[in-house]
Amino acid sequence: MSIDGLQQHERHESWFIRGATLPNGTRTDIRLADGRIAELGIGLSASGARVLDADGLIALPGLVDLHAHLREPGYEHSETVLSGSRAAARGGFTSVFAMANTLPAQDTAGVVEQVLALGESAGYVDVQPIGAVTVGLAGNQLAELGAMASSRARVRVFSDDGFCVSDPLLMRRALEYVKAFDGVIAQHSQEPRLTEKAQMNEGALSGELGLIGWPAVAEESIIARDVLLAEHVASRLHVCHVSTAGSVDVIRWAKARGINVTAEVTPHHLLLTEDLVRGYDARFKVNPPLRAREDVEALRAGLADGTIDIVATDHAPHPVESKDCEWDAAANGMVGLESALSVVHAAVVATGLLDWADIERVLSRTPARIGRLAGQGNPIAVGSPAELALYDPAATRVFGRADLAGTSSNSPYLSMTLPGDVRATFHRGYATMLDGAVRSSLEIAGHASGVVTHG
Repeated sequence: MSIDGLQQHERHESWFIRGATLPNGTRTDIRLADGRIAELGIGLSASGARVLDADGLIALPGLVDLHAHLREPGYEHSETVLSGSRAAARGGFTSVFAMANTLPAQDTAGVVEQVLALGESAGYVDVQPIGAVTVGLAGNQLAELGAMASSRARVRVFSDDGFCVSDPLLMRRALEYVKAFDGVIAQHSQEPRLTEKAQMNEGALSGELGLIGWPAVAEESIIARDVLLAEHVASRLHVCHVSTAGSVDVIRWAKARGINVTAEVTPHHLLLTEDLVRGYDARFKVNPPLRAREDVEALRAGLADGTIDIVATDHAPHPVESKDCEWDAAANGMVGLESALSVVHAAVVATGLLDWADIERVLSRTPARIGRLAGQGNPIAVGSPAELALYDPAATRVFGRADLAGTSSNSPYLSMTLPGDVRATFHRGYATMLDGAVRSSLEIAGHASGVVTHG
């Protein structure tokens, strides 16, 4: 990829992307102007625009992550909205849904509006707050769902992720409440009594290692309960980070029955297995845990046949001290924004299960639809918002700390060889990342406010 013809002091960036390949295999030039896709076709004029040679690159609509932890407010030592937004831009994302487990929790209109404003100020991506289902994520009392929905943040996704809404009556009430504004409850499916002190997937390996197991049924039983509740009240349910073959079966049954349920799988559950726990490296400790090879195969098949609707990162940054410790004391979670597209490439594209049109669907169009997010997930077409990721599928890289753009480095992929690399990301028509380098915060904030600050 090469870039030339840089213009300065423009209020709006104008870009000419030469010779990109669309997800359907069509080769085209793309001209961006005034924050939108102005022209598509071969042999377009590049006059007055910055030129980016995209020969060999796939142009995808900007990626949309329905499940990320940006940690602010309250846990800024792990991540901030700004640093998480930079990580998202490095990975080709133009929108991120920020989970509610902050301090204070995102359980009021005031807190979700604060997170929205932080994202707007950062300018790298659209940051859409997720509202808590219950006050303080405590599972006792419904949060201010209506107030968050009618706030400036227009919250439509609600989740206590990190905790399960285990009380069936409270879950029913939440599902009923969000119907009034076309909201969705995103459930962290984990029966707490079945997973007390759990450390890894329950099975032969947990017995061999002497670690308390996290049984598949703890996930599957909650999903089964919740799809029936969603059917009973005719509401929308979204299942977070599906991780077992049995869960795929339950969701497939629910969809065949006509229940309005959607589901996500993480990149790490599509690629990594419980065998990595043998080394007690806490980078591989996550909730839900890494599962057996047969679960990974079932998740891939479920994504391929549409049972699982989307891929979401569950990006979960932690400081070094929370991971560089004994396994049982380590925090659950992995960073995943920067590596997501490469990992999905390895798991389901390189294996022939999905093509690039499918990737557009599971990493852009469908997550935007589930989250009711306007302006994102649109096809690459004249007049659409200029939200783009340019990806080099022929590249290979040893994933390292230089590939991480956020605050924390608890990636399970460090030192692994991954296929592909995001070469550029465009948000609202301006480049947030070019040639693997995230642009400066000052420059991006200037674009976000409508004033170019670079000289």
